[in-house]
Amino acid sequence: MSGPAGTAAVPSLPGGPPGADRRQAAVLLLATLGTVMVAVDSTIVILALPTMARELVSPLDTVIWTILVYLLITAALTTQAGRLGDVLGRGRIYNLGFAVFTVGSALSGFAPNAPFLIAARGVQAVGGAIMFANAGALITQVFPAERRGRAFGFLVLGWSVGAILGILLGGVITTTLGWRYNFFINLPIGAIAVALGLGSLPASERQPAQFDIPGFLLFSASLSALSYGAIEYAANGPALANLAYVVAGLVLLPAFVAVELRSAHPMLELRELTQRLLGFSLLASLLQALGYLSVVFLLTMYLQGIRGLSPLDASVLLVPGYLVGAVVGPFMGRQVDRIGPRVLATLGLVLMLGAVLAYAQLTLGSWLGWVPVISLVSGIGIGTFFPANTTAIMSQAPPRRLGAISGLRAALTNIGTLLSFVVTLSIASASVSRATAYQVFLGTTDLTGGVAGQFLGGLRAALYGSAVILAVAAVLSWSRGRTGPPAPVGAARAGAP
Repeated sequence: MSGPAGTAAVPSLPGGPPGADRRQAAVLLLATLGTVMVAVDSTIVILALPTMARELVSPLDTVIWTILVYLLITAALTTQAGRLGDVLGRGRIYNLGFAVFTVGSALSGFAPNAPFLIAARGVQAVGGAIMFANAGALITQVFPAERRGRAFGFLVLGWSVGAILGILLGGVITTTLGWRYNFFINLPIGAIAVALGLGSLPASERQPAQFDIPGFLLFSASLSALSYGAIEYAANGPALANLAYVVAGLVLLPAFVAVELRSAHPMLELRELTQRLLGFSLLASLLQALGYLSVVFLLTMYLQGIRGLSPLDASVLLVPGYLVGAVVGPFMGRQVDRIGPRVLATLGLVLMLGAVLAYAQLTLGSWLGWVPVISLVSGIGIGTFFPANTTAIMSQAPPRRLGAISGLRAALTNIGTLLSFVVTLSIASASVSRATAYQVFLGTTDLTGGVAGQFLGGLRAALYGSAVILAVAAVLSWSRGRTGPPAPVGAARAGAP
């Protein structure tokens, strides 16, 4: 990852009171840079998993936790991290997230074995949760409503640029220098970002400490049990212990909901979901993540496992979509400021749905050029959905709860991402023996004939499942009602997004 690639396009957005331009530029720069770092590590880890598993001599059900532990911890911590920003100051907490993420990157790069790497990824996840939870709140704090959509568009730019760099660098670095350098590249960028943040990120009015420890513990236990049981099923097949973990996770969910509804300061503001505009926008975020964010993982299994491509060759095919998303995000952000989020957010989901359906048509002998072509469609969809839907959510947040609402949005996205990996991995690996699925994942077998078709059928079933979820998300997005241009933060006028 490189700072210039992730930040050169981040300008100040003039038009505010004296001194506002500099503060806005600093927030936009560091929020985008943090997004780049998190996105880089997401895609780098996916493409490097086969190599990491071989070198660390780790089975599939262990190495997959280098992804899942990151998603699990960020999903559990994000709402509390957003509130931590409200309590201690968003600028200070965001900068702390940068520092923790950088330390976690160093530990990951030096990991001697898979368990240590998983623990180090957990440290990364704490930093990522802090950054992810507070980035939207920082932008909402310093940008006026009429220019906030464009600012959120630059976060899409940062995510897309980071994903491009992660895919490219993941292929190049893993193939040449080795997978450890995928983490080491974060160190100089993180150090520079922390130094910049110390003197430029704004303070915010502190709120009383309002944390929900019982809810956090129940939520974490439920997600952990569900994830562990599902991954054990995917790796080792059905067993009584796996079923017990899943049942325990499901039983804990209503207990968590009951605690949240009675809590004065719940971890997840479930009552927010009763507000039509905010609730439907938050549910659209959850379902978009659940339906789409494991698609790159499925494509990696197809390209590296079934088609036998190297990490570098696979990465080249996946770049165009992220490149288009990087360009489209800021442009669509400006359109959100002009016409509102409803149409654009729904259009983005429909485009992602079309791309997933197209990916599901790939066969054992498909022309690989279809992959970058389809990715262009998905890239436009991503660049259209995120600035529109994020603007819709944050425009409903009162100033004193910016961190809480931003954290709730981020938490639902992380929950959807975590469950998307769990569900799609379980579906995809159910079509063949677990041993065969593991060999395909690592690229150590050349599937032919019926077995190859069976495994491809599993991937296709997972993609169709994702398509159904995205279709529901599109319906919810449209059903939020007619919306116009964003209102000021905390406004409650009818029709505000």
